[in-house]
Amino acid sequence: MSAQIAGKVVVVTGASSGLGKAVARRLAAEGAKLVLGARRLDRLETLADDLSIGRDAVRKTDVSDSAQVQALVDHAIALHGRVDVLINNAGLMPHSPLEKRRIEDWDRMIDVNLKGTLYGIAAVLPQMQKQKSGHIINVSSVAGHKVGPGGAVYSATKSAVRVVSEGLRQEVKPYNIRTTIISPGAVATELPNSVTDEDTARSMKEFYENYAIPPESFASCVVFAMSQPEEVDINEILFRPTAQQY
Repeated sequence: MSAQIAGKVVVVTGASSGLGKAVARRLAAEGAKLVLGARRLDRLETLADDLSIGRDAVRKTDVSDSAQVQALVDHAIALHGRVDVLINNAGLMPHSPLEKRRIEDWDRMIDVNLKGTLYGIAAVLPQMQKQKSGHIINVSSVAGHKVGPGGAVYSATKSAVRVVSEGLRQEVKPYNIRTTIISPGAVATELPNSVTDEDTARSMKEFYENYAIPPESFASCVVFAMSQPEEVDINEILFRPTAQQY
């Protein structure tokens, strides 16, 4: 158990599965006080029971709705009086070639991946400014560093998360707030299930079956960033499976 993590109030979005669920489990073991949000409340409640954190620690949250994100953060403050860490994790990855014109998928990625991250920042920033402390961890992707066929819009949203995070880093220096971007490669989550284009879904499934590493790898990166002394700000972590070329 890390002394830098034990007792910290941590809000996690997208916590019902994948990266969010893995990091919730790890941070609970490290002694953090968790407040978890996701759209699937039944899964959140099961996770809360497994972690023995109480169902009051979870709240149904769609990050594409700014009011719901604000309500999640306000709930954390009501429970614990502060928020030490926000992990903006919720995301979608419905890859497809632009010529397929899957405009609804484009809108969903922008709403969840980019606007959801912005809504999280907006919700938590006033409290962290008041505290003169805090840590905002935004989840980007390897796709936020490079783009491949079928991934143009997804890469655009994840690149935008990196740009927003760097601007945020510079703006929050007077408030002693730390910022971290974590950019995973292929990690075994439900993310490929969001691909609606059949041809792309087949190739994506094969790629993940061959290369994906456990989501606990992401949790370890979060713990590393959070465990640093307060004067150390880990601004970006980019990681992949060792075998992943892309």
